[in-house]
Amino acid sequence: MTRFPALLVLCAVALPALAEKKITEITKATTPHDDSKPNSAAVPEAYAISGQFERIVVLRFKYEADLLTGMEKLVQQQGIRNAVILSGVGSVRNYHIHSVSNRTFPSKNRFVEDKETPADIISVNGYVIDGRIHAHMTLTNGEQAFGGHIEKGNSVFTFAIVTLGVFGNNVSLDKVDDKTYR
Repeated sequence: MTRFPALLVLCAVALPALAEKKITEITKATTPHDDSKPNSAAVPEAYAISGQFERIVVLRFKYEADLLTGMEKLVQQQGIRNAVILSGVGSVRNYHIHSVSNRTFPSKNRFVEDKETPADIISVNGYVIDGRIHAHMTLTNGEQAFGGHIEKGNSVFTFAIVTLGVFGNNVSLDKVDDKTYR
């Protein structure tokens, strides 16, 4: 009989800890036609885009700023259309990321949101494509590194800094992250 109350106490302590991290999976289908089409001979296996940076822009975020929302706001304010995310460091009070979770089309994304766990930002990288941010980050909690696509809901802790290399208008990145361009 004494085991039952102890088990209840253990469950009461453990269940809220499990609820802190939310994991969901979403199928990211385009269209059945696009998801099932084979590679096209008209699309090169790989290609290069050459250009020069027009300017370097450093974005700095303070405590409690939402990282992705802030990046979107500053990219728009700065009139940035195409850029490379060169670097990013800092820390977050919590995190929300997603990564691919399967190997066949349609693609699936696994979203991980932890509203209670802080992490250091080891790196931020990605692109601004026609004004749209496609950014990834690597985080660490002191025991392991992990990461994925940045989602809204990453509240900055100490600070966050993201550096962009901005291309001129003569450089287009419009197909670089298009999964149907194959």
